[in-house]
Amino acid sequence: MTNIASEQQRNPDEGQEYLDILEPLMEAGDLNRAAECIKQSWCGGKLCTFLTHGEPEVRRAAVMGLTLVGNIQAIGPLVAALHDTDLRVYELAQDALWTIWFRAGNAQACCHLKCGAHHLKHGNLDTATEKFNLAVQADPGFAEAYNQRAIAGYLAERYADSIEDCRRTLAIIPQHFGAMAGMGHCHAHLGHFSDARRYYYKTLEINPRMDGIAASLEKILALLEKPAA
Repeated sequence: MTNIASEQQRNPDEGQEYLDILEPLMEAGDLNRAAECIKQSWCGGKLCTFLTHGEPEVRRAAVMGLTLVGNIQAIGPLVAALHDTDLRVYELAQDALWTIWFRAGNAQACCHLKCGAHHLKHGNLDTATEKFNLAVQADPGFAEAYNQRAIAGYLAERYADSIEDCRRTLAIIPQHFGAMAGMGHCHAHLGHFSDARRYYYKTLEINPRMDGIAASLEKILALLEKPAA
C-alpha cells in the first residue's frame, strides 16, 4: 500500500502553496512584490490551472494573480471562471478580464486609451473619441480601444458606428461580454428587438450574472410578445 504521507510529499498541493505565499503579500498591499513572486514561480498557465482548484480561496488567489500579471492567454480560463459557484471568484474574474483587456495594447495605445477613458468618464465624448481613434491607430489589434470607442458612440447616439466598433471588438475577443452587451443596447435603441434579444442572450451565456442585461432582456421579451397595434 502506498504511504499517503510520502505520496503527498511527492505531489504537493501547488495551489495551496501558491495561496500561502501570495495571501500575506496581498493583505499587506505589496502588489509589486506579489507580481514579481508570481512571475518567478508561477507562469500564467500555471495560474490558470489553479482556477479549477477545489478550494475557493485558491481560485480567488489565482484570479488576483492573473489580474496582476495575466495576458490575453488567460481570457478563456477567466471567462470560464465567470461561471464559478463562488460569487467572489466571479466578481474577481470579471474585474480581471477588464484589467487584462485594458492593458492588451502596446504602450502608446494604452496611454491613449487611459486618457480617452478619463474623458469618457467626465462626459467629454468628442475628446474621448479622438483619444480612442489614436489608440486604434497606434495598435489596430487593440480590442478595448474599439470597445471604448463603441461606448462613446453609443452615448452620443451614433448607434450604427457603435455597432461596428462592437463587431471589431468581438472579432478580436469573441468572449468580450461588454461589447456583446453593447450590441444588444444599440439594436434595442434602433428598434431591432430580435437582434437585441439575440445579443443579450449571448452576453448572458458568457457572463451569466449581469443583472442589468437580464433586466434589459426581460424588457425586450415583453416588447416582442406585445401584440402589434
